[in-house]
Amino acid sequence: MTATSTAVESVLTFDDVSMTFDDGTETLRDISFDVGPGEFVTVVGPSGCGKSTLLRIASGLERQSAGSVDVDRKDLGYVFQDATLLQWRTVRRNIALLAELEGLSRSERERRVAENVALVGLDGFAEKYPRQLSGGMRMRASLARSLVMDPAIFLFDEPFGALDEITRERLNDELLSLFQRNGFGALFITHSISEAVFLSTRVLVMSARPGRIVGSYDVPFSYPRAPELRFEPSFAELCGEVSTSLRSASTSKEDR
Repeated sequence: MTATSTAVESVLTFDDVSMTFDDGTETLRDISFDVGPGEFVTVVGPSGCGKSTLLRIASGLERQSAGSVDVDRKDLGYVFQDATLLQWRTVRRNIALLAELEGLSRSERERRVAENVALVGLDGFAEKYPRQLSGGMRMRASLARSLVMDPAIFLFDEPFGALDEITRERLNDELLSLFQRNGFGALFITHSISEAVFLSTRVLVMSARPGRIVGSYDVPFSYPRAPELRFEPSFAELCGEVSTSLRSASTSKEDR
């Protein structure tokens, strides 16, 4: 199976999007790309190039200075760098939060929460509080909270960046299983090239600020992807191509 978009319409489209903040800092310039249903698009780029700003614009937390964004924000999930769980709520009640805000009935909330607790591997931890969980478990709970609403598009802002390598790779594997199962579109931000290639159908490379798309790489590996893919020569070759592009783009003309 290869998870690629076959539909004409995209679930997220950036069309010539630019962003300049009130202090005059130009963060993004002429960004155009889309994410189709069943597509996993990852963006890599140097620190400060505007990767997270892309997600904030997509979600409506920021308003772009120019260009347009086409996305249904009522059908969108957002997983942040931090798990952003409410410390006074149990795992079960944290996962139920968005369903509560949407006014779902108690029986429907409970059904969806139970389903997604099992889906992310938190059986036995539903009545625990965030402080009682490992970092990986907290990120699973954060993911389950958005999965409850079955969004068409997921935004991921370096969700595994603070985790150790083994936990990070395990969660990569689990995320791909969820991606295949649910068929959502995904826009994922990371600093890890190997993570980007392992997860994605397509990898985009951004330049230094002001961030522009300077490279696009289709990832040819079919799903499901075995953990051993990370040690294949073809995987290393593609990571090398992305890395070379990223190094050459790490200094913009404005900074030279």
